[in-house]
Amino acid sequence: MAKYLKLSVLFIVCILFIAACGKDAETTKDTTIESEGNKEPVEVEEEPVLYQYPLSGKWTEEQSNHRAIGVMINNHPAARPQSGLLEADVVYEVLAEGGITRFLAIYQSEMPETFGPVRSARDYYIELAKGFDALYIAHGYSPQAKAMLDRGYIDSINGIQYDGTLFTRANFRVAPHNSYISYENIVKGAENLGYSLEGAPESYSFLDEEDEVTGIDVQTITIDYSVDSFFVRYEYDSALEKYHRYSAGQLTTDYDTGEEVMVDNIFVVEMEHTIIDDEGRRAIDLTSGGKALLLQKGTLQQIEWKNIDGRIVPVSSGSEVSLVPGKTWINVVPDIEQMVDYVESE
Repeated sequence: MAKYLKLSVLFIVCILFIAACGKDAETTKDTTIESEGNKEPVEVEEEPVLYQYPLSGKWTEEQSNHRAIGVMINNHPAARPQSGLLEADVVYEVLAEGGITRFLAIYQSEMPETFGPVRSARDYYIELAKGFDALYIAHGYSPQAKAMLDRGYIDSINGIQYDGTLFTRANFRVAPHNSYISYENIVKGAENLGYSLEGAPESYSFLDEEDEVTGIDVQTITIDYSVDSFFVRYEYDSALEKYHRYSAGQLTTDYDTGEEVMVDNIFVVEMEHTIIDDEGRRAIDLTSGGKALLLQKGTLQQIEWKNIDGRIVPVSSGSEVSLVPGKTWINVVPDIEQMVDYVESE
C-alpha cells in the first residue's frame, strides 16, 4: 500500500513538473511573441541626392540654378585688398594697359555681400564673361567695349549709368579705385532691367576625390607682368592642398573679412596680344588655342587651352582636363616662356 502511495505521489509530482515546464515554455513563447510584436520598424536613412556646382565642383544637396555673375575687379595697388574675390569660383587675371592687370571674377556657387572696387570693361573681358552667359558688371568701358554693351551683346549693369544709385563710392579710397556694388543692388538692377538671374552655366569637368593628379612636382610658380606691382607668385601648401597667392609679395586677402584667398587650380594660358591704340589698349586672341600650364595639388602639367563655346578650358590630347573641385584662377599671358618661371622640385 505504501508502495502504491509512493508511486501515486511520484506520478502527481511528474504531472505537476511537466505542467510547469509547459507553462514556462508557453510563457517564454508568449513573451517572445509579445516582444517581437512591440518592435518598432527600423527607419533606414536614405542617402541625400547630391549635386555639383558647375564652376567650383563642390557638392550641394540643393541643385543650383543661379546665373553666373561676372564682375570687373580693380587690381591696382590702391584697390587692394579687394572685396569679394574670396567667393569667386573662377578669376581671370588679364592685362589691361601697360603691365597693369585686372580681374574678371565669375560667381555662381556663392555670392559676397559686396564686390569691388569695380573697374571698367574691355572687349575681351566681355567675351570671357559671355562664355559663362554671365550678367556682366563693370564701371566704365573702352570704346570697343562700349560698342558691344550699347548693342546689347551681353546683359550688363555699368557704373557709368548707375554711379551713386546701384554703385556706391567708398570714402576710404579715392577714385577711380572706390566704386563698389552690393549683391542686393545687382539683384535690384537685374529686376529693373528685366535680366533673369536663373540659368546655371555649363559645368567644367572635375576630378573625383580618389583621382590622382599627374605631372611634375612644382611648389612655386611666378608670373611677371613686367610691372613690379603686378608680379604674381603662387606657393603650394601641402597641408591644405591649396595655393597661397601673392601680388608684389603681399598675400591676397579679402578686405571685409581679412581671410586669405586660396586657390585650387592655377591655369596659365598663352594668348596673342596686340596693341591697338595710343592708350596701350590690347586685342587678345581668345579663340586660337595654344600653350598652357595647369597646376593642381603641387604638380604641374604642360598642356594646351581651347575655346569651347566661348569658355577657355584645359585640354590634353584633345580631351578636356578635369579640375580639382574648388577655386580656379586663370592667368592670361602673351608669352609663357618669357613671363612664367617655376622650378621642378627634387
